[in-house]
Amino acid sequence: MKRRASATTIGIFVVVGLVLLVTGVILAGGGRLFAHKERVVMHFTGSIFGLQLGAPVVFRGVRLGSVSSIGLKYDKGSDDFTIPVVAELESASIRGLAESKSDSSADALVALVDRGLTAQLSMQSLLTGQLYVDLDLRPQKPAVQHGKPDDMLEIPTTATAIQNLKNQFDGLDLRRLFDDVSAIAASARAVVAGPQLKKAMDDLAVITDHLRKLSERMEVRFDPLMDTASKTLVDARSAANRVGTAADDVSGTARRLGGTADHVSALVAPDSAVVQKLQRTMDDLAKMADSLQRQTGEDAMLMQNANQALQDVSRAARALRELADLLERHPEALLRGRSQAPAPEAAEAKPAAGAKR
Repeated sequence: MKRRASATTIGIFVVVGLVLLVTGVILAGGGRLFAHKERVVMHFTGSIFGLQLGAPVVFRGVRLGSVSSIGLKYDKGSDDFTIPVVAELESASIRGLAESKSDSSADALVALVDRGLTAQLSMQSLLTGQLYVDLDLRPQKPAVQHGKPDDMLEIPTTATAIQNLKNQFDGLDLRRLFDDVSAIAASARAVVAGPQLKKAMDDLAVITDHLRKLSERMEVRFDPLMDTASKTLVDARSAANRVGTAADDVSGTARRLGGTADHVSALVAPDSAVVQKLQRTMDDLAKMADSLQRQTGEDAMLMQNANQALQDVSRAARALRELADLLERHPEALLRGRSQAPAPEAAEAKPAAGAKR
C-alpha cells in the first residue's frame, strides 16, 4: 500500500514537472514557439564573420525574426561565392507592415520588396563584433538579387558603407599609390631645395617691402585725399542742388511755354475770332487789289487821264525850257518884252546855211 502511494506521487510529480517545463519553454519563447513563420533567403557577398545562428532580423529596430541557417554557394555567373542566409520572420509582425490588413505575410513581403526593401549587415556591438540583419526600405541604393527558390522569398541585399569602403580599399594598387606619393615628395623636395623657390621668396620679400612703403605713403596722403574728397562731395552736392533748382526753373518755364502754346493754339484755331478777322481782312485786301487792278488797266479812264496829264506836263516843261533858253540869250527881254524877230531856230539856221555856201 505504501509502495503504490509512492508510485502515484512520483507519477504526479513527473507530470507536473513536464507541464511546468513546457510552460516555461513557451513563456521563454514569448509565445512565439508555435507561431507561423515566413522563411526568406538573403544572399550576401564577402565576409559575414560575426553573424551567427539566431541573430536577430530587425526592421527599423523592431525584431521580426531570426537567422535560421547560413550556407555557402558558388556562383558561376560572377565566378565568386555567395552566402545564402535563411531567416524565419513572424507572419504576424510582417502583416503589420502590409498596406492592407487582408494581405497575407507573403504578399506583404512581396509588396515591400517592390517598394525597395533590402537587407544589410549591421554590427550589434563593437566589443563582441556580432552582426545582425537590418531590413529597411532603400530604393535609392543598388540592390543585389540572385534568384529565389520556389519555397522561399528572396530579399535583395545591399552592402554597407564599411563594406563599400573595404571593397574600394581592396581595389587600390597600394604599391603604385606609394610610388606616386614618393615621386610627389621627391618633386616637392626638389622644388623646396631649388633656387627658384629662394628667388621667389626674395621677390616676395621685395614686393612686401614695396607694399609696406606704398602703404606708408598712402597713409601720409590719405588725410589730404579724404579732405579733398569731402570737399568734392560738398561741391558735388551743391552743384546737384543748383541743378535741381535749374531743373525746377526749366520745369516752370516748360509749364509756362505749354500754357502759351495752348493759348496760341486757341488763338490760331479756325473758329477763333482773330482768325476770322484776319480772313475778313484778307478778303477786303483781295477785293481792294482787284479794284486797283481794274482802275490801273490800260483801258481805264484813270490811266487815260493820267496819260493826258503827263502830255500836258511834257508840253509845259518844253515851253519852260524854251523860255529859259530865250532868257539865257536875251536877258533884256525881261525889260523890253519879246520882239518880232524871227525865231531863234530860224535865225541860227540861216547863218549856218550861208556858211555852208
